[in-house]
Amino acid sequence: MDQGHLPRDDLRWFGEGFSGFPKRLPEDCVEYMIFIIDTKSSEAQIRSRLQAVQRASSDLTKKLLKDYIWQRDAFNLDLVRGDGSWLLRGRTDYGDSVADEWLIVYLLRGLSKQFPDAWIRVYDTDGEFILIEAANVLPKWLNPEVAENRVWLHAGQLLVIPLQPTTDAASQKAPSASGPLTLKEALSLVANPSTTLIHSPLIEAEALHRLLNYPTAIVSNLHTSLLTIPRKLAYILHRIPGSISPAVEAFYLRDPISLRPLNTNDASMLCFPPADFVTTSVRFTKVGFAQLQSQEFPPPAAWKDRMPQSASAKEASRVETGMKLTCAFEMLVADPQNQSRKTVREIRVLLEDVESGEEKLPGDEEIKGWGGGEDDEAWLDINFEDFERELAGKAGGRHGSGNATADGQGERKEGFGDKAAQENLRRIVEQFGAFLNDDDAGVEGAEVDEMDYDDDDNEEEAEDSDVSSEGEDKDVSFDEVEFARMMREMMGMPPDDAPVVTHDVRQDVGRVVEVEDSDEEEEKLEDVMQRMEAELKEAGALNLDPTPREAALKGIDKGKGRSLIEERTHNVEESSDEGEVDIDFNLAKNLLESLKGQAGMAGPAGNLMGLMGVKMPRDEGGMRAKKDG
Repeated sequence: MDQGHLPRDDLRWFGEGFSGFPKRLPEDCVEYMIFIIDTKSSEAQIRSRLQAVQRASSDLTKKLLKDYIWQRDAFNLDLVRGDGSWLLRGRTDYGDSVADEWLIVYLLRGLSKQFPDAWIRVYDTDGEFILIEAANVLPKWLNPEVAENRVWLHAGQLLVIPLQPTTDAASQKAPSASGPLTLKEALSLVANPSTTLIHSPLIEAEALHRLLNYPTAIVSNLHTSLLTIPRKLAYILHRIPGSISPAVEAFYLRDPISLRPLNTNDASMLCFPPADFVTTSVRFTKVGFAQLQSQEFPPPAAWKDRMPQSASAKEASRVETGMKLTCAFEMLVADPQNQSRKTVREIRVLLEDVESGEEKLPGDEEIKGWGGGEDDEAWLDINFEDFERELAGKAGGRHGSGNATADGQGERKEGFGDKAAQENLRRIVEQFGAFLNDDDAGVEGAEVDEMDYDDDDNEEEAEDSDVSSEGEDKDVSFDEVEFARMMREMMGMPPDDAPVVTHDVRQDVGRVVEVEDSDEEEEKLEDVMQRMEAELKEAGALNLDPTPREAALKGIDKGKGRSLIEERTHNVEESSDEGEVDIDFNLAKNLLESLKGQAGMAGPAGNLMGLMGVKMPRDEGGMRAKKDG
C-alpha cells in the first residue's frame, strides 16, 4: 500500500486489532512505482509486461550510467505484488545529491516513452516534488493537500488527475471532490477511459525543466581529480568505484568513535597505511568532492612525517586530499556499525585476497593504463561579484561584455558557477521577481486558500478567538492615521508628508550624548513638558468641558480627585446607551485605570500625567490589595 494512504483508522491499539503505525517515507528518499494499465490484459500478461520494463530499465542504466557514481543508493526496480496487482517498485536514498533524484525522474520518463501502457508515479518525503518546480504556474486548486497520487508520468508526458467526484467500483463510495486521492482511487480513475486528465505544456515545461540538460548532465554530475594515495587504496577504488561515496560520507559525518582507529602511531595497525603512494585519477560525485574538500582535517598521528613531499602547491593539494580520502576509507572499514554493509564486505574480501597473495597490487604501468584525467575545480569557487550580478539578473562576468569573460589563461567563463547553477539561479530570480510584481495580488498580500490551513489546528483557540471578537466594541472606531499624526505632533516630530532629510547617524549619537551631559537638562525637559502640554490642549485632549473637567484634572486632591473622575465617568457610562460616547471621558477613564494598574510605581500613565502637571495620589487601597494577594 502506498505510504500516507493507510485507512483513516489504521492506528488502532492492541485491543482493537493493532495493525502498526502509519508508515512514512524516510528523509532524502525518492520512491517510484510503475503500473501497467490494460483492462484487456490478463494478470499473467501484465506481469510479463512489467518484466519487459524491468529489462529495459537494466539496459538503459547500463547504457547511460556505465561509470556513474551514486551518492548513496542506485536506481532499482523490483517486481512486487500489492493490493491484488503486480507493479514495479523502487526506493533510492539520494542523500545530499538532488541530482540523483532528478536522474531517476529522467530514467522513469524515458521508460514511459518506451512503454505507452506504463503509468509511473514518483514522489519523495515532500510528496509530489515535481510540482514544486512549477509552483508559480500551478492552478490554485492543485495544492499539497490534494496533489498526492494525482501526478503521473505517461508516454513521456506529465499528467494530472483533476478534481472531480468519482466512484470507486469496488467500494461504491465517491471520494471527496476537494480531498486527496488514495492510490487505489487514482488507479481506478486512470484506468477509466472516460476520465479526462490534464496535460498542460506550461506546467510540464516548468516541472521538468531540469531534464533538459540530460543525458549530458549525467557526466557533469561527476568530478575527476588526480590524487596521491596508497597503492592498496588505488586498487580498491579501481575494483569498486562506487565505494568512494560511502567513504566520503563516513568522513563527512565522522565522530570521535570513528576517529579512534586513526589515533594510533603504529601505521601497521591501519587497513590503508601511509606507504607506497601512487598518483591516480579518482572519480567523485560533485557533492562528495565538495564535502571532502570543504573539511579542515589535520593529518592524524600515523600520517605525520609519512606523507610524500610535494614540489608544488598543486601536488601538495593532491597529497592532502588523498590523505583525507584514505582516512575516509579507514573510518568506513573500521567502524563496527558498517560491518554489515555490502560495500564494506566487498572491500574486506579484496583486502584479504591481497594479504593472502591471491590478488596482486597493480604496478605503476598498469595504473597509468587506467586512464582518467583531472577536471577543473573552478566550479567550487564562487566569485561574489558574479553572484551579485546574477542575482541582479545581469549575465556576464566582471571584465568583459556579453555573457562571458576571459580569465588569465584565455579560458572563457560564463558568469557565476557552472551552467546548471546559472540556470537555477536565473529561474529563482525570475520567479521571485514575478512574485513581487504580481498585479493580481491584493492589498492583503498572498492569497491563502482554505486548503492551506492545517486541519489539526486547536479548536479551542478558534473558540477563544470567536468569544473575544464577539465581545469587541464595534461602536467605537479607532483612527490609526489620526492617532499617529497627533502622537508625532506631541513629540515634536515632523508630519508624515514632511520632506525626509538624510544625515549622518553619528551626528544623532553625538547629539544625544550632548543632551545627556548638558547642565541645562532640567530646563530643556521643562520646555519639552510645556510644549507637549500646549500640543495636548491644542488638540483638545485637555479641553475636557472647560469648567468641571479642568477642576477634575487640576483640582484633584488626595481622597477627592479620584472620586470626582470616577463619579463623572460613571455618569457618562450610564448615559452612553442613550447618546454618543464621549471619547474625552473614555480617555480620562483609561488614564485612571492605567494609573491604578501601576500600583504607585513608575509607568506611562504617571509619566504622562506628570508631564501635564497633574499630581495623582497613590492608590493605597489597590496597593494593599496587591500586597495581600
